[in-house]
Amino acid sequence: MGDMESYKVMLNGPAPWGFRLQGGKDFSMPLSISRLTPGGKAAQAGVGVGDWVLYIDGESTSSMTHIEAQNRIRACGDRLCLTLSRAQNHLGKPQKICQTNLEGKTFYSKKDKPLCKSHAFSHV
Repeated sequence: MGDMESYKVMLNGPAPWGFRLQGGKDFSMPLSISRLTPGGKAAQAGVGVGDWVLYIDGESTSSMTHIEAQNRIRACGDRLCLTLSRAQNHLGKPQKICQTNLEGKTFYSKKDKPLCKSHAFSHV
């Protein structure tokens, strides 16, 4: 397993911020970025697919459900501050890539192949 690199981004609004979340306490998964809008605010700030969302405007996400995180982001108004972490392997690339298959299910993949079916779940 690689090192964890933590970083902060400040996105100036208004929304849309240009990313989609997955996970949360109700999914028994950490909140993470599942999709970026090409050229969007998050992509321009260097946010990566698969990055974990540790804090939203200074509030820890460790006990947030998916909808609580979404509501916290909506409440940010014209400025969204995120603290994220990026797991890196020895090549400096994210270890896991989030993909969406034809059924609309999200899964973790390595070289575009699912690791296992138990990681699949629906987008919220």
